[in-house]
Amino acid sequence: MRQFTQGLYGYAFALLVCLAAVGVFLLVTPQSRTRHIPRVDYTIDTANAARLAPYQVEVPSAVPSGWTPTSSRVTNDKGTLTWRLGFATAGHLHAMLAQSNESPSAGFADRMANTATVTGTQQISGETWQQRYRQDKDQRSLVRVHPNYTIIITGSATWQELTTLATTLTPAPKPT
Repeated sequence: MRQFTQGLYGYAFALLVCLAAVGVFLLVTPQSRTRHIPRVDYTIDTANAARLAPYQVEVPSAVPSGWTPTSSRVTNDKGTLTWRLGFATAGHLHAMLAQSNESPSAGFADRMANTATVTGTQQISGETWQQRYRQDKDQRSLVRVHPNYTIIITGSATWQELTTLATTLTPAPKPT
């Protein structure tokens, strides 16, 4: 028995026992084959943003079919209110709606779009949106600048998906 636990044979046996234990562990551990996308409820953030914002907050009237809201964050820093709302699209890409009264608005738009270069414009629901594209990140952005706030819809989603999100935007009611 002593020879079996020493030298190359002992090493090979110990390695085999470890691999067998890992194999058994993998067989008995439950594994999910479906993709889990976390879902968030952004209604509270919508109400808080609408209540605190010195501008008219815009919110999707309905989440596009197959989309999942995945993140929502409202920040209020010295009178600058920013709301970011993230989605996983039906094609499992990312889209984010961001709006803020940050000044200057160009800085906010450039930071959210990751580029200052406007590649074109697009009419959506009677409004003119800037199109921006950053090729190295494959990031598309729609930017609409109002006098006192800016809205950006950005992400890896297609132009069609970003446009779909933009068409759903409606003013959020001010809570009383």
